[in-house]
Amino acid sequence: MELSQYQIILVNLDPTMGSEIKKTRPCVIISPDEMNRHLRTIIIAPMTTTSKVYPTRIKVNHEGVNGYLVIDQIRTIDKIRVIKSLGKLTEKEILEVKRVMHECFVL
Repeated sequence: MELSQYQIILVNLDPTMGSEIKKTRPCVIISPDEMNRHLRTIIIAPMTTTSKVYPTRIKVNHEGVNGYLVIDQIRTIDKIRVIKSLGKLTEKEILEVKRVMHECFVL
């Protein structure tokens, strides 16, 4: 399966520890395509349907379900955790991801 930046994928996140987001759930690939093509790992941000509003949580709608992309829970996973592709973020959602990540990690 080809994996690309801003693609929504179903990922098995278990096992986890402490407050890490767990279960099998949709996640968004954050790592750039160059990394996705050549490494056995990808960088993802999990999605959830329940969240408090935080500056690091981005509202998204996937398949008619409102939820949040959780930028404060970014993690690197092996590609073997990926179950299947579910789609891609909209252009508006991608711009918001870039803005939030820049605010969190660059400034």
